[in-house]
Amino acid sequence: MRKFELIAPCHFGLEAVLKKEIIDIGYDVIQVEDGRVTFLGDEEAVCRANICLRTAERILIKVGRFHAETFEELFENTKALPWEEYIPTDGKFWVAKAASVKSKLFSPSDIQSIMKKAMVERLKQIYHVSWFKEDGDSFPIRVFLMKDEVTVGLDTTGESLHKRGYRRLTAKAPIAENLAASLIMLTPWNKDRILADPFCGSGTIPIEAAMMAANIAPGMKRGFTALKWNHIIERRTWDDSYDEARSLVDMSVKTEILGMDIDEEMIKVSMQNARFAGVDKLIHFETQSVDKFKHDGKYGFIITNPPYGERLEEKAAIPPLYKKIGERFKLLDTWSLYLITSYEGTEKEIGRKADKNRKIYNGMMKTYYYQFLGPRPPKNIIQRSKL
Repeated sequence: MRKFELIAPCHFGLEAVLKKEIIDIGYDVIQVEDGRVTFLGDEEAVCRANICLRTAERILIKVGRFHAETFEELFENTKALPWEEYIPTDGKFWVAKAASVKSKLFSPSDIQSIMKKAMVERLKQIYHVSWFKEDGDSFPIRVFLMKDEVTVGLDTTGESLHKRGYRRLTAKAPIAENLAASLIMLTPWNKDRILADPFCGSGTIPIEAAMMAANIAPGMKRGFTALKWNHIIERRTWDDSYDEARSLVDMSVKTEILGMDIDEEMIKVSMQNARFAGVDKLIHFETQSVDKFKHDGKYGFIITNPPYGERLEEKAAIPPLYKKIGERFKLLDTWSLYLITSYEGTEKEIGRKADKNRKIYNGMMKTYYYQFLGPRPPKNIIQRSKL
């Protein structure tokens, strides 16, 4: 089996979560940087990482890394990489994205153009052709420049891994599926504990929790760019990885996962998305405002993504809304509250200083994951309400 260095980008601030997840599926992490984790793996690892990782954005095969301060250095070092090991004569190849931080080369379009030319020059010499049809399979390239160090990766994923395939309808500001999964994984919640999301929107947090509870791999029902790369990964390897994922699903699991929203239409959307994900039997959705939420179960979790008040017309409504969250949480004296938001008055309105606070970038927006911890339950006791 061939060995690769594999790069898994993720949301800034969630590298440790992804690192643990990679280790848990059996691979050795060799480097953790801002927004990405590098690990070692073979062809099977490419398949399993794409299918199984909940918190990554994509899986890249590292083609090379080099220093470049000028476009000439970028061209020559890109040309020196072994592109023929990956891209066949009819392959369609391009630099899909270039990101530059604290580097002398900072224009994405120029970086993309020069690297494409360098790749063409290399492959022209190797394949002894003057031009390429590029009418075969796709080989998108992604490039990161950090302090003039250039990391080049071949994108095996295609559409971002957060697109599981179940969320066909969304709310106004939906939370990405991989971010929702990360928020859950930052808590001690497990399938035997209650989980409630009073601002469920299109249902992403409850659905991700239910998929975890039933051990449904997030990429089990979707395809990937590298599925067609038979010269790199045999189709049988993909089939075996999909079969492994399907064999681990347990739909007999008992859960108490609750999704609530004040908008009745969003509850309908949530229910439909849950059906697409195959977990509608594991979640109870209900139209309800946060100030009506109550529960007689003990040691539950509220994990939620409430409105932030980013739109001018919403700002005045945010302080009283967060105050209501705090009032309801206070009545749930054994529960824990986990809340992601960019609203700076969160602790003041909740009425309590967070036990933990983690900075996470939700896209380009800086948010904080406030963690208000309840008491630990007695060992080996499952606390649920009587359903």
